[in-house]
Amino acid sequence: MTTHGPVLPTWTCGGCALPWPCRTRRRELQAEFDRAPVSLALYMGSCFLAASQDMAWAPAGMLHRRFLGWLP
Repeated sequence: MTTHGPVLPTWTCGGCALPWPCRTRRRELQAEFDRAPVSLALYMGSCFLAASQDMAWAPAGMLHRRFLGWLP
């Protein structure tokens, strides 16, 4: 179990206080979804949607890069 989960509604990392998903959580997610990249994309898409509602002040492009831009 990871300590690098999101703290809502600010979407900061509970483990390191960086913007979630932090570098550590990204590596963990890539390992967890190693053989299921579409499932990872769907999961991160749902996080992107929730974060965009929680952080309506944030530019959509920035949130897109943060939640989806790092996916292979």
